Amino acid sequence: MQIEGLTIEDLIVGTGATASAGKKVTVQYLGTLTDGTKFDSSYDRDTPFDFSLGAGEVIKGWDYGVEGMRVGGKRKLTIAPELGYGMTGAGSIIPPNATLIFEVELLNIE
Repeated sequence: MQIEGLTIEDLIVGTGATASAGKKVTVQYLGTLTDGTKFDSSYDRDTPFDFSLGAGEVIKGWDYGVEGMRVGGKRKLTIAPELGYGMTGAGSIIPPNATLIFEVELLNIE
């Protein structure tokens, strides 16, 4: 699947169930800007993150980028601003028009 504004790189291809829209997924992730500045990490909190895939609970780059992953897999998602936080950014952490880089590890699907 090719989506403009999103580059997907499989770092580890999982062997478990496949993530699809409507499923609740549990992930660990690291988010950085293109200059390497870390802005968020579930690993640092030691708390995995749950969301319903395709329900608009997260940025579009995540909804598109996690779909099709298999449990145990890890992906690098490079997300253009239009699929991230756009022209507004996110508070003082993510500047306007920022390209985001996430490493996302899929732990579970319900």
